Amino acid sequence: MAVCLRCGMWSLLFCCVSSHLKAVLAEDSEICENLRLGQYLCKDPKIDEATQEPENCRDTTAWVECLPAPNISCRLSNGTEIKFNGEEVGFNKTIPCRNVSGFSYKVAVALSLFLGWLGADRFYLGYPALGLLKFCTVGFCGIGTLIDFILIAMQIVGPADGSDYIVDYYGARLTRLSITNQTYRKPHLAL
Repeated sequence: MAVCLRCGMWSLLFCCVSSHLKAVLAEDSEICENLRLGQYLCKDPKIDEATQEPENCRDTTAWVECLPAPNISCRLSNGTEIKFNGEEVGFNKTIPCRNVSGFSYKVAVALSLFLGWLGADRFYLGYPALGLLKFCTVGFCGIGTLIDFILIAMQIVGPADGSDYIVDYYGARLTRLSITNQTYRKPHLAL
């Protein structure tokens, strides 16, 4: 009787452990967009040479492609579960970008410095009434020219359409130092 009771308890324990393992293994994998830092790497966006912003920038956001790390399994937005090898695009992520429409910061500052007394800076930025007023008053007798130069140089006054200036970074984009995917990137081993 004791042997039968022991066999029954071992059988019950085996059934419980195996059903728990089945439940753990059958769990749905994580959605690719919810991966943690280090489990994916996002590609750098293509930069437009004229604006120095991502080419697909719309309404101050751009999309970049993200690649899950090798041996990471996750579900795509259509529900398909894939085990990635590090080369396939798993999802897209949004990044911030600036709204630029063609007004150069260097041109605006130069016009304000050299031709501000004629109102050329205000005409260039899309303020024709102020440009005409500065032209007729010779830059408000120089005081308005100085004030406008300071306001434009500090980027307090920008283009009339509400866009940002195109700021040249001398061939390279300035980036703020921060913790990124590359900081956390570690190789994942196959299980």
